[in-house]
Amino acid sequence: MAAKILIVTGDAAESLEVLYPYQRLREEGYEVHVAAPSRKKLQFVVHDFVEGFDTYTEKPGYTWPADLAFAEVDPAAYVALVLPGGRAPEYLRNDPEVQRICAHFFDLDKPVAQICHGPLITLRGGALAGRRTAAYPALEPDVAAAGAAYVDGEAVVDGVLVSARAWPDHPGWMRAFVELLREKAPVD
Repeated sequence: MAAKILIVTGDAAESLEVLYPYQRLREEGYEVHVAAPSRKKLQFVVHDFVEGFDTYTEKPGYTWPADLAFAEVDPAAYVALVLPGGRAPEYLRNDPEVQRICAHFFDLDKPVAQICHGPLITLRGGALAGRRTAAYPALEPDVAAAGAAYVDGEAVVDGVLVSARAWPDHPGWMRAFVELLREKAPVD
């Protein structure tokens, strides 16, 4: 049986930030499960940069089924965790089941990858205090308020945490995460 990786996400997650790691980690030989507030078809979004706009735009993206609900997750069954961005982390950070899941990975020093707004989840749980992390640049004040150091980089590695700013950083982010997985949680 292949080692399993969990992606925690929900509606309004950035399409690329869910599907790129999902496919890349499966390509590497991991079994990947998507967990959400409930088992349902999730509606992802596409964030893009349009000339003349002060911030990114949001359009409907892909739909994708959640394999399991957060309440069904046994984090001990997984070797690593991925936290995509988009708007989903804004509401997921307040879910006690999400905090339970994330605490398991940080408490046991298991690999965690987060990107864009994904750090809103780990900031809420206190897991980033004293760490270095990348995030979407607008989150720099949130990162600092949580006692972490914001780093403007495409693949920031702090122990078992690998972070990035947004989907343009995917190649560096996943390369660093896969290297960490090969060391800490190789495919069976």
